[in-house]
Amino acid sequence: MSGAQPLARHRLVDLTWPEARELFAADPICLLPTGATEPHGPHLPLDVDVVISSAQAEAAARRLVAAGVPALVLPPLSYGVTFFTEGFEGRVSLRPGTLWSMIDDIVKSLEEQGVRRICMTNAHLEPEQVKVLRGVVLDHGAITKNKAHLILADQLRRRWTSTLGAEFATGECHAGDYETSIVLATDPDRVRTDVMAALPGREVGLVAGIQSGVKSFRELGADQAYCGEPAAASAEKGREILEQLAEITVVTCREAWPERFQGSV
Repeated sequence: MSGAQPLARHRLVDLTWPEARELFAADPICLLPTGATEPHGPHLPLDVDVVISSAQAEAAARRLVAAGVPALVLPPLSYGVTFFTEGFEGRVSLRPGTLWSMIDDIVKSLEEQGVRRICMTNAHLEPEQVKVLRGVVLDHGAITKNKAHLILADQLRRRWTSTLGAEFATGECHAGDYETSIVLATDPDRVRTDVMAALPGREVGLVAGIQSGVKSFRELGADQAYCGEPAAASAEKGREILEQLAEITVVTCREAWPERFQGSV
């Protein structure tokens, strides 16, 4: 396999087992998108977080392959911890321990086949979800002879929050301008644009609410499961945000595994 092949040949589900064996032997960086199935306003589909984290992983894979670093995009985790959207139809939640076990099993299965580098991308930013992802990373903290190293491209770290736009920096971004723009850039036919255009901006004090112990969007008054400014979204903004998410991912990988990038473009 060469870096000149289409990205589709660098998604695990598109490979045959001999192709997977060949790519595993090349010491790839495996990208694991994590998301959730939950309400995102009256204008976006339930799998927004899956769409975003998958697009982030694929954009990062393009950059890695172009730099001469083998990359493999794993099938996304489409379910997560979704306590905050309780009371809205369409929410499917895992318990935190279930999500932890799923990720742990994926890592162990891959490391049995020789994979040593796995980077999660995550677009579902509910505190309990992020807590699980950061926690399971600590259990897989270094490459050894028989163990894989798991890392998280964590856009919630202070160094990154200001690079993803004003709405993201405030935290008022659930199904707002930030997320809607990315979906417009990646899967526009699934956005209910007529509904989007009519939605008023809504600030619900999400970050302050979480810090004070609020447990759901309904408690915050987000009675349509969105906040921010969805009507301000555009595909152009979404493409810019996605490129920055890809940059965050590649930089995270480069800092974790500088030796893998030696000799890369």
